[in-house]
Amino acid sequence: MENTTTTTNNHPPSTTPTPTPTPFPHQPPYNHHHLLQQQHQQLQMFWNYQRQEIEQQVNDFKNHQLPLARIKKIMKADEDVRMISAEAPILFAKACELFILELTIRSWLHAEENKRRTLQKNDIAAAITRTDIFDFLVDIVPREEVVVGVGVKDDGVGGAASGVPYYYPPAVGRPAVDPVGMYGPPSQAWQSVWQAGDDGAYGGVDGQG
Repeated sequence: MENTTTTTNNHPPSTTPTPTPTPFPHQPPYNHHHLLQQQHQQLQMFWNYQRQEIEQQVNDFKNHQLPLARIKKIMKADEDVRMISAEAPILFAKACELFILELTIRSWLHAEENKRRTLQKNDIAAAITRTDIFDFLVDIVPREEVVVGVGVKDDGVGGAASGVPYYYPPAVGRPAVDPVGMYGPPSQAWQSVWQAGDDGAYGGVDGQG
């Protein structure tokens, strides 16, 4: 009679738990693309407001936010410029005003991304780096590297790379972009920037050359 030997596995079944994927840290549903969209909308609101203000404003060629004498002096720095018409410095004064306002707003957006309420030189440098039309200022306003940890440096523009950790999403039920800003003066923080020209309060510039 043939003996049949049955081999049985006496090892207990494996009780090692299946590794659970580590969840990503909780982040609000606002990605970098959404952040850039909101910033673009805010800039559009600024330009819509400025355009509307220019169209509705009565032309005043006597009062200016920037000193015309100083603008003329800069224009005459070019030896080829012999004569300057009366309206040319006026147009340059308005162009400089809008240039300062836009660069200020772009710099402020970078400051907000980094959870700061004070505009710094690096914010201006970041705004210049991000905007192609400001390329001519890259060498004039260089970025500064700030040491934030051992072996880690921050060039002041890093906040834009991730976007989300430094961005405050709007409160629930409140639109990300205030539609009122499209048709009237913006509110809160932007109002002081967009309407600074109403009282001539551009960093103490009083129109004297």
